[in-house]
Amino acid sequence: MTDHQLHPETWVDRYADYLFNYAVTRVSDAEIAKDLVQETFFAGLKSATNYKGTAAERTWLIAILKRKVIDYYRKINSNKGKAEVRMGYSSQMDADGDWLEEQVADPLSILENDDIENEELGLAIQECISKLPKKQSLVFTLKTIQGMDTEDICKELDINPSNLWVMIHRARTALMDCLNKNWF
Repeated sequence: MTDHQLHPETWVDRYADYLFNYAVTRVSDAEIAKDLVQETFFAGLKSATNYKGTAAERTWLIAILKRKVIDYYRKINSNKGKAEVRMGYSSQMDADGDWLEEQVADPLSILENDDIENEELGLAIQECISKLPKKQSLVFTLKTIQGMDTEDICKELDINPSNLWVMIHRARTALMDCLNKNWF
């Protein structure tokens, strides 16, 4: 694994445009996006001693910017006490893999909001799962959360694998809709 170094003197030239484009697609306001990028650079400078070099410099800055976007939405939406982040899938991502269980906060992140974010997201997911039809909820929980084998679930619920995967797909779609309305 390559150890990366921080070069704050090059951040504006190398990453400002990329970070701005990332931010503006999430907040839909150029001025706010500029402020968030500026806050990201400042936070990066303040926490440079925490940088371990395991991630590329740009990846580390994006992680900081993600938290800044979340904080922005928390601030404007504080009366609900929820974070609202509009998810935008990049054209480079493979749409087949962009499911809910891959979008939870990174458990290895060193940033301070992870525990709060994970708890909030976990509560939001549980609330959305409770709104699913009973069998869909059960299949999703057994397969995705508890990690049971397809064969075991099919035997236990007396369904075929095709039916199981249709229920998983419908549950994922319903959960993403629910989370987009109630959490992101």
